[in-house]
Amino acid sequence: MKFTERQENIITIVKSNQPITGTDIANELGYSKSTIRSDLSLLTHTGVLDAKPKVGYIINTDKQSNTVNMKLFETTVKDIKSKAVCVKENISLHDAVIQIFLNDAGTVFVTNEQDYLCGVVSRKDFLKSILGNVDINQVPVSVIMTRMPNIIITNDQESIVDAAKKIIQHKIDALPVVEEIEPNSFKITGRISKTTLSKLFVQLTEL
Repeated sequence: MKFTERQENIITIVKSNQPITGTDIANELGYSKSTIRSDLSLLTHTGVLDAKPKVGYIINTDKQSNTVNMKLFETTVKDIKSKAVCVKENISLHDAVIQIFLNDAGTVFVTNEQDYLCGVVSRKDFLKSILGNVDINQVPVSVIMTRMPNIIITNDQESIVDAAKKIIQHKIDALPVVEEIEPNSFKITGRISKTTLSKLFVQLTEL
């Protein structure tokens, strides 16, 4: 991961003066503490710095932790995305449920005739329909799906950390990885799920 010049200067200052407070670092650089707050947060989360309460910042000497955090922040969605489970919007709920179980997926993505993303349905959505006595053999998946523009998406270039934040913030099981073909028209190229993230975290701890 490439750091900015200011972030590199922060690392140098901490190496020479550790432990050192955020205020003192800001004074050394000639900035306000609020200006460098995001830099300190990034350096802490990537494992370069360690923040000690009431003491200040020090260089993190835990190489394993440092490596794991750096790798995490360097990983993009493209690096770990998996194949998305997709169905057409006119498919019945019954057939869509079958695809959920055949592919061991928690979410299916719905496409229109042009193969553009138009909806998303989770296991919870299917369960609500069944409990609501909906005829799953006759009702199309389009009736219960969440539609654009209310679908949370990601793309190949987004960091896996930002993708994970979306999953947590919106309390969803998976994100469709998309490519914008036309304005507000997206082709699905994969998915990022809670399972994908769990596998990544396990792999990183084994480095």
